[in-house]
Amino acid sequence: MKKLLTYAAVAFVVFYLFTQPAGAAAAVKGVFGSIGTGAEQLSAFFTSLFSG
Repeated sequence: MKKLLTYAAVAFVVFYLFTQPAGAAAAVKGVFGSIGTGAEQLSAFFTSLFSG
């Protein structure tokens, strides 16, 4: 069952990439932007924590 769900998810992603390439690109940019923002906030937290 897990293998079937994995194949279905991969098929959906491939289908989405071919039918909506601009939307897929925007989604990827959004995910990486969020990861970058989270890393910056975490860095700011530890900087202020250890700076005294």
